Amino acid sequence: MKVSAFLFLTLASLVNAAEKPLLALPGAVIYESKLDTAPAAPWKAAKGQWELKDGVLRGSELEADKHGAVTRLPNKLNDFIIEYEFKFEGARTTSLSINAVKDHMARINITPKSITVQRDDNDHEGPDKAVVFARVPADLTPGTWHKVRLEMVGDTLLGQVDDFTAWGSSDLFKSDKMNPGFTVGGQSVDFRHLTIRSATLNPEWESVKATLPKPGEKVAPAAPKGKGKGKGKAAAKKKKAD
Repeated sequence: MKVSAFLFLTLASLVNAAEKPLLALPGAVIYESKLDTAPAAPWKAAKGQWELKDGVLRGSELEADKHGAVTRLPNKLNDFIIEYEFKFEGARTTSLSINAVKDHMARINITPKSITVQRDDNDHEGPDKAVVFARVPADLTPGTWHKVRLEMVGDTLLGQVDDFTAWGSSDLFKSDKMNPGFTVGGQSVDFRHLTIRSATLNPEWESVKATLPKPGEKVAPAAPKGKGKGKGKAAAKKKKAD
């Protein structure tokens, strides 16, 4: 699928970024949880181990699965804002993933050393390819909480991890957004304070966008495959992450 617009990235700290509207204006709460109870409905765990650990949700890959840990909510979303916090506890990667009606749509993929915001490959075996809107180096210390924010309005996505921010657009984003969820590669990642809200377009978005760096300026090379640490790595070749 052709990508209709592209991206920005800013590495500078945005003063009061969480309080200043960027792409979206928050609306009603769709789902909210501190993630401080044992995993239960409406969550659906597809892979891995999901448990309450030290008062927060912990996800860990199981080597027998030969696949990253995955848990999702069965929500169908229109325009939305998702916010939560996470911390690495030994894992090599985690993501916030959004599905399309069929196959994947978009994700924020995070390792201790990089942050990637992308439109996903939407057909696996077909001609469609993932489009990286931004990839930046990071230094995310294990045991430290970090904040993630994903906004999707119309054909546009905006992702934030702490002060790293990127956006991109695709016709795919105009379709229904399904099954928001977390993934974990390795052992383990903790999650807390999840909120999903409806959203509307910030009327100042075009002005905000005009102040930000030009598309494509800060896309770092992907790390070589096989790099990174994390207990519980499957020995067999990994399938595409869900």
